[in-house]
Amino acid sequence: MSTHASDPLAALGSLPGVAESVDSVRKAVDRVYGHRVMRRRSNEITSEAALRGARGSAALSGADWALEEVRRRTDFGGDAEARTVGAALRLGAEAGQLLSIWRQSPLRVLARLHLVAVGDAAGFGDSVGRPRQAGEAVDEPLIEAPLPDPAEVSGRLDGLSALIIAGGTAPALVTAAVVHGELLALRPFTSYNGLIARAAERIVLIGSGLDPKAICPAEVGHAEQGRAAYVAAFEGYVSGTPEGMAAWIAHCGRAVELGVRESTAVCEALQRGAA
Repeated sequence: MSTHASDPLAALGSLPGVAESVDSVRKAVDRVYGHRVMRRRSNEITSEAALRGARGSAALSGADWALEEVRRRTDFGGDAEARTVGAALRLGAEAGQLLSIWRQSPLRVLARLHLVAVGDAAGFGDSVGRPRQAGEAVDEPLIEAPLPDPAEVSGRLDGLSALIIAGGTAPALVTAAVVHGELLALRPFTSYNGLIARAAERIVLIGSGLDPKAICPAEVGHAEQGRAAYVAAFEGYVSGTPEGMAAWIAHCGRAVELGVRESTAVCEALQRGAA
């Protein structure tokens, strides 16, 4: 019990059904890492997972493009949907570069992610790369939960950062789900919070060693389960109840497993010479 008192994330690992989700995810990840294609062509799987993950994350933020359209396009500076897809692609490329900084200063990484997401788009003023201030509006499609005020955002971000820096015994899935859920709940920036929350989940899954080659794109699974299921599971997180938290963690676990299934299909296609 003393461990749980000092590491609140570890306590979540004992919620009903969470241990089963963690075990199921680990087995699924191990299977795709054991695929024979991974021994020779893992870089191709990583690149494809980043592309498909970005497509999935953008879809949840209102830009539901076909994969081939994302692959084909080179200009993402046009309308809002194009900018969302471009932001998701840039975040997917950036996530793996920030692992060492994340363990030391998660808030620096979050600021960097917002800068990357906005890119060279105009109209954001001085709000880029810093938490929103009083009176600033938040543009976040899909999420309609009450918006915490900037003071609460600051306190909760500091608390989340402290937990990450301290480390702990919580399974990677639990930590990733909490980081994702908390950033979605806080929406600390004026824009692209959903994309950033999912990128941060990705960073935790990679950096924890669960998915070191970034081949298990949870964003694919979140999109595949659908926007309604995503919002319903997130409402469980916001409720703070044990049942709600367990349901959110299970939803995130299922997302990883669906990401594994996607990359396994890519491995099979490469093995057949079809892709």
